[in-house]
Amino acid sequence: MNQTYAIVDIETTGTNPKMDRIIQFGCVLVENNEIVGRFSTDINPGQAISKQIQSLTQISNRQVKKAPFFEDVATTIYNLLEDTHFVAHNIHFDYHFLNQELIRCGLPALTIPGIDTVELAQIFLPTEASFRLNDLAESLGIEHENPHQAASDAEVTAMLLLEIERRARTLPIATIQKIALLSSETSYQTSQYIQNLNNQMKQSPQKIPDNSMVVAGVVLKKKEIATYQAPLYAFEYPTTKKGKEQLFKEVLDYRRAQSKLMNLIHRHATTTDDKSILIEASTGTGKTIGYLLPASYLATPENPVIISTASILLQNQLLKKDIPQLNQLLDHSIQATVIKGKSHYIDLQRFHATLLEPMKQKQYRLYQMRILVWLTQTETGDFSELNLTSLNHLFFEEVKHRGLNYLTANQPFYQEDFLRHLQLKMQQSNFLIVNHAFLAQETQREELALPMSDLLIIDEAHHLPEIMEQVTNQFFDTESFQRKIRHLREENQLFDQLEEMFENDIDARHLLELYQEELLGIIDLQEEILAEVLIDQPVKQEIIIEEEQMRLSVRGERSCKKLFLYYEETLVIQNQIAKLCLQRKDQWLNREQIVYGELLALFESIEVQVKVVRQWLLNWGAQLIHKIYPYGNQQSGRLQIIDLSAAILPNTTWYERYKKVILVGGTLKVPSQANYFANRLGIPETPLKVIPSPFDYQNQARLLVLDEVIDIKEMSTFEYSKFIAKNLRSILEEIEHSTLVLFTSHEILQKVYHQLQMDFLENGREIMAQGIGGSREKLLKRFRHTKGAILFGADSFWEGVDLPGETLQLLIVTRLPFEHPDRPLIEAKARYAQIQGFNYFRQESLPKTSLRLRQGLGRLIRSENDRGVMIVLDHRLVHASYGKQIQKSLPKHLPIAALPLQEIVQETRTFFEKNTIKQ
Repeated sequence: MNQTYAIVDIETTGTNPKMDRIIQFGCVLVENNEIVGRFSTDINPGQAISKQIQSLTQISNRQVKKAPFFEDVATTIYNLLEDTHFVAHNIHFDYHFLNQELIRCGLPALTIPGIDTVELAQIFLPTEASFRLNDLAESLGIEHENPHQAASDAEVTAMLLLEIERRARTLPIATIQKIALLSSETSYQTSQYIQNLNNQMKQSPQKIPDNSMVVAGVVLKKKEIATYQAPLYAFEYPTTKKGKEQLFKEVLDYRRAQSKLMNLIHRHATTTDDKSILIEASTGTGKTIGYLLPASYLATPENPVIISTASILLQNQLLKKDIPQLNQLLDHSIQATVIKGKSHYIDLQRFHATLLEPMKQKQYRLYQMRILVWLTQTETGDFSELNLTSLNHLFFEEVKHRGLNYLTANQPFYQEDFLRHLQLKMQQSNFLIVNHAFLAQETQREELALPMSDLLIIDEAHHLPEIMEQVTNQFFDTESFQRKIRHLREENQLFDQLEEMFENDIDARHLLELYQEELLGIIDLQEEILAEVLIDQPVKQEIIIEEEQMRLSVRGERSCKKLFLYYEETLVIQNQIAKLCLQRKDQWLNREQIVYGELLALFESIEVQVKVVRQWLLNWGAQLIHKIYPYGNQQSGRLQIIDLSAAILPNTTWYERYKKVILVGGTLKVPSQANYFANRLGIPETPLKVIPSPFDYQNQARLLVLDEVIDIKEMSTFEYSKFIAKNLRSILEEIEHSTLVLFTSHEILQKVYHQLQMDFLENGREIMAQGIGGSREKLLKRFRHTKGAILFGADSFWEGVDLPGETLQLLIVTRLPFEHPDRPLIEAKARYAQIQGFNYFRQESLPKTSLRLRQGLGRLIRSENDRGVMIVLDHRLVHASYGKQIQKSLPKHLPIAALPLQEIVQETRTFFEKNTIKQ
């Protein structure tokens, strides 16, 4: 753009420019989309560089000792940057810190224009999972030789800027123009950069690509729906080894265990009388292809196979890997569509309304600009493509879809609506893929989202009971409700806007006034009731088991009846207002449509509130847990109700809609309780079939248990964390293989981390820890790319983690993964179990622990080439009365030995010396 861009990066001793100093300066000069110069230097900070900064940057005190001080190069840097545009990745840090240093050295502060590549990347690279420089470089294929060193970071940022501009120039001019109009709230002069880009592109505008279209000024990618091509003749499923090998050709290898799984699934779906079957297919079986292949011979768009999974990861694997692989082999194609709830999709009409009267809020506008670019790329309109960690921002509340019932045919975006497109795709699909939560929510839907079908396959079935319980876990927060109503009644907020919209309708304005009075009355009554419920309950959380424990006074009972009356009146008024809105909906301007959407969201929240509060106060069935979280004023709190019978499949509205149901998982069998899962799901007669593991655990693995008896319950958290840290230190200082350490408590994990982290860092070995230093995905990525890495994890790290070969060779379990028996929820579940006539520990807690431990082992051995050692620092696995039962749940030929610590270290070292990973 006929400008000189100075792409700058600095490394510092810390983040405070008053105390910290620069240790490296790097600059790359760009003109006319080409790199024309480079300058970089180490800088002596005049203070020690901490171990953490040395580890991060690989810049040592020795390296900078003979480097110039900043005072020596300040003028050179100032002159270099003069008359340029300053570009940095997170400009707020680099520009401000550098200016503070220049001022300290007696030079004026920089006043040159500034551009932030973080914000540019967020706008023009909308689907990136992370906007950290390292992650962007890896994703875009930009070589990054020395991350966190100024010269390398500046070089990569320069390449990033050039790539962003290249991509921006391929966008339609209509998209760039809208982005330019919205860009005024971006940092420094980033908006000026976008405006200049827009002006240049206007001079030679790009033709709208053939795969795009313009609707009401917004450029969209055209959507295509492949018509399902029915096979000309019926294909017979290959039951024999020979038949499968002929089908697999060079694409798939024949696996005996997988073949058993395929035949079992096909036989159940076509010939057996049983409605349901549970199948345990352990890691390495190839279970996804194992159920997809036989199901493909039964699936048609008129009678689609429904697949439910627990994770987005598996959904993506199905769509991007397994189904395309099978489609190379099959004459009858698999056409699959992923289905999610309506709020996962963008409503184009509502998004367009936000563009007409944009809010002057930076993050809101960044999202708008990002969406404009994304709409030129997406065919689904599914927010998950944006890889956002949360959709809680006001912007997404305003633009998320509210369902087909809220669309009208005369809207400009009606024909291109993503939810309508999804419905059309479903009609041409022979496989429909959902997650367990979506499936569980069918029971709560007035109109079912999934069709009836002959076959439902539930993968990762061991997650189903907990997810069904979570889905029916309802709550209502009185404080947030009160805060929300206060906000909506403020000047220029929802109720003011509604009054303007109905300014000529006296009846509507009267209804709105009545509605607000009802809401205020509800708030007052909630406070009265909670004040009585919470009296003499100073605890942070209380579970109320029986109605007798929550007896209200006569006044309290009267308040309850009055509250329910207010609720009834409020719902009646809501219906009346909704009818008036429907009559006028097509006449409203775009921003008024947004207000209407906000009103509907309020109506929905009131309906949920009525349902939860009514059930919480009136329904005292033994299967229901009533929880209350009091707030400080003792007049507000969070009411929660959990249904312990939620996982009973025959109680759902969807279970009977499927002729055959197949539940598949890696860990479903519990020794001495073969029907454990069947009982949990309320289908006790369902058979459990186990596909033998293909792994040779005798030679591939060892399980070593620390033979040191301690009373964990009698130890404080400090003493216990010290015990774990001491043992981990002894093992990890001797064994340098990549190690995953699994914890059952985040508190213990963090205490142990802080005891060990600095010592290991000084010796060149970093400990990565969950909750410290990034998301689960980022930690796993760093772990995979770091030789001899140590990763501390809890919760989700026990399963769903794929670290094959040398990536993971040592797994340490700090404690058997029992549920905490003193937690109020577990106590309540135990009481309910007692009412049902069974022992919660023996029949619920112990099986869960056994399965969890097996899932942990599954992180270690995931292929026939893997070799690894699992160390358990909990003597109860061999010494407790229930230890043998847990051991029986582990693979049959897995060698198990209880040894003192030094012998564990020696045995581990010997195992690794004898077993090298086959590549």
